[in-house]
Order: sequence, then structure tokens, then C-alpha cells
Amino acid sequence: MAVYSQKAFKNLCSIASTMRGAPKIPIVILVMVFMTAIFAPLIAPHSPTVGSLPDRMMPPFWAKGGSLNYPMGTDALGRDMLSRVIVGTRISLSIALLAVFFAGSIGTIVGLVSGYFGGPIDVFLMRMVDIALSIPLILLAIILAAALGVSFTNIIVVIVLLLWPYYARQVRGETLSIKERDFVLLARVANCSHTRIIWRHILPNVVPSLLVLATLQAAFVILVESSLSFLGVGIPPPAPAWGLMVGEGRVYLATALWLSFWPGLAIFLTVLSMNLFGDWLRDRLDPKLRQI
Repeated sequence: MAVYSQKAFKNLCSIASTMRGAPKIPIVILVMVFMTAIFAPLIAPHSPTVGSLPDRMMPPFWAKGGSLNYPMGTDALGRDMLSRVIVGTRISLSIALLAVFFAGSIGTIVGLVSGYFGGPIDVFLMRMVDIALSIPLILLAIILAAALGVSFTNIIVVIVLLLWPYYARQVRGETLSIKERDFVLLARVANCSHTRIIWRHILPNVVPSLLVLATLQAAFVILVESSLSFLGVGIPPPAPAWGLMVGEGRVYLATALWLSFWPGLAIFLTVLSMNLFGDWLRDRLDPKLRQI
């Protein structure tokens, strides 16, 4: 038991100890994105939903007709693009974090139960996972969003329904291996309950993989939410969601490129940084991939 405790503690502490050599640019970008989301109302120079019609379609400040009062320009309703991108950061990250948390929780429970108990329970749960994974993600998201309606809560529900099978399959595969290790067998000999074995002996050993998957899935959630908002079945206007802003600006691509460029750039940098950080974290936490 003491050996197991030390091993689990080392697995949890490795998350912090492996930060040496991390990709600096993606981390800087992610820190800036998270800080922007936290302090969005204080940073935004103007209201993201209230515009000034006399200032509508104003280009960025370096272009002819631009103004430093609106550094990124304004949209068709005279709303400040900088303020909308800043506040949109909070919306996108809130959806990503909440969706990943709930999907990860559901998928982790399903994977632990399926992998630990096996038998008919494992067969039933994994067939449910296979069915969920066989359905096209974006198509199902559009159908569910259209059926449930467009709102902040509904979009999270839709994305959770799409993501939980990935966590379930990942956790189930690792549980099958971990439950055969000596410290789990010793816990059974010590007459520990199934619940204690799962939550105290197996779960801590799958946390590193869950963190890597969550990092990568957070980027995917931002893309899904942006795609749904772009198609009109995501965050409803006038909320400044990045995907919605890109969709609203596509009508003016020939004359006002900045309407879609700035939210598109925010999506690109955030998703790319999350993917790069997730890949690095996977390499650092996987002994097979870690460079010695």
C-alpha cells in the first residue's frame, strides 16, 4: 500500500514537475487568453453589445478612416470589434471548461465502471460508446442544437453528449491494465470495497491521461462551438461569440475583412496553442514518448 501511495503521489506531482521545457509561446498565449477571459469586463474599452451607428463599419486604426478609439474597427452595428473579441474569449473558454468538465466526469465514471467490473456491464457500456462514436459529431450537434434551441446551457449539453465517449474509452482501456497490477490485487486481498479501489487506487493513475485528453478536447470544443455559432445554432446574438462574429462578417468579406479576421485569428491562436501544449504534455507524461 505504501508503494502504491508513493506511486500515485508521484503521478500527480509529475504534472507540475514536467513544466520544464514547456513550449513558451503557446503557454504565453494561453495565459493571456485566460487572463483576458477573467478580466474581460475590465479590459474591454466599450460595450460588446451596444454600438454607435455613426461609427459603423469603421476599419482598424491603421487603415484610412480608422480611429484609435476603435483599434480593431467596428461592425455593421457600430460595435467595437476589440471589445467583442475580448468578451468572446470568456464565452468560448467558459463553454470549453464546462463542457470538458462534465463530459470528462461522465466519461471517466463510465470508463472506470466498465473497465473494472467487465462482463455484461462492460459490453453494454462499450456498445453505447460505439454507437455514440459512430454518429457524425457536427451533424448530431446541429440536430440537437436545433431541437433543444440555441442558448448557452443547451450548447454545453450538446457538446457534453458528443465528448463523453472519448473519455470513457480512454479510461476504460487504462483501467483494464491498472486493475491487474499488484497494488490493486493487494487492495482486494485487504478486503477493500470496489468503490475504494476505483476511487483511491485506479483513478489517481489515470489522471495524467485525463489531463492530456482534456487539454486537447478543450481546443476541439472551441472549434465545435465556433462552428455551431457560425451556422446559427450556437450562441444566440447579440452575444459576442467568436464563431458568431465570423459568421456575421462573412457577408462583408469583400469590403470589411476585419469583421471575420479578428475572431478567426483568436480561434486559430487559442486552438493551436492548446493543441501544442496538449501534445507536449502527452509526451512528458507518457514514459514511452518521454525523451531521456
